Amino acid sequence: MKAVLCKEYGPPESLTLEDVEPLKPGPGQVVISVKACGVNFPDTLIIQGKYQFKPPMPFSPGNEVAGVVKEAGAGVDTVQVGERVIAFIGWGGFAQEVVTEVDKLILMPASVDFTSAAAFLMTYGTSHYALKDRAQLKPGETLLVLGAAGGVGLAAVELGKVMGARVIAAASSSEKLEVCRQHGAHEVINYANEDLKARVKELTGGSGVDVVFDPVGGDYSEAALRGIAWGGRHLVIGFTAGDIPRIPLNLALLKGCSIVGVFWGSFIARDPRRHQEHIQELLAWFAEGKLKPHISATYALEQAAEALNDVIKRKVKGKVVLLTDS
Repeated sequence: MKAVLCKEYGPPESLTLEDVEPLKPGPGQVVISVKACGVNFPDTLIIQGKYQFKPPMPFSPGNEVAGVVKEAGAGVDTVQVGERVIAFIGWGGFAQEVVTEVDKLILMPASVDFTSAAAFLMTYGTSHYALKDRAQLKPGETLLVLGAAGGVGLAAVELGKVMGARVIAAASSSEKLEVCRQHGAHEVINYANEDLKARVKELTGGSGVDVVFDPVGGDYSEAALRGIAWGGRHLVIGFTAGDIPRIPLNLALLKGCSIVGVFWGSFIARDPRRHQEHIQELLAWFAEGKLKPHISATYALEQAAEALNDVIKRKVKGKVVLLTDS
């Protein structure tokens, strides 16, 4: 089978596409024939040695896959060969096969295609956990989403609307903001040519936003925090801008607000039961058509470097997906 391999840390161009031995499942494991794999910002970090996890080399990036169970190991009785599944695996997805523990599998709804399924789990899972558990977003509150046209950002826009919030989407171009409007944003801010804090104050009548969803970092974090309401919650999702901001903590004091960390992967490991409850709620909304991943492009395995570079250069609106043709 074919796999995109990272043999040394470096840019996407350092990855190689090679033939490797077919995988075999151990006890409690399954082999999945991968049909599609979502491409996410952490994939760009893991190949450079900049992510929280450093797999032994060689390894394939790619942490969310959709495919078909090819083979089951000893003791597996909850899924059958041939069933369509989604899995969040950490790494290994840029390949025609992956092996993973059976308890990481989620059965795909019959109405969902492989490409959409591979673009769903990480972005919506992260955003749902952030808004539901960490922010405890309430109907009628105002939500500001930074990087709103990206994968987790656009998921947060949709989820905010489903959860009854007024959603303000902030992004860097009119084209990106139009996508945000199509996915439910009530108001938009172009922070490439508008003052973020001033526009937030204007759109909220001076009161500020209740929740900031921040996967961007850099200079935008402090500006957004300065536009937060009394008792607001600033969600720290990630740092796609590249810089980890140093926030003046007196802002939290003056505004009576919270700065809240969001680490979805650790949540899954620490509270798997609640994670499954979240996933079932998301899949129900997905099946009802309330959530729809925006996939701006698909790529073949041999185009993995191009896909990753598009994510790095922030060209992507929503998600991009690798198709394996397996």
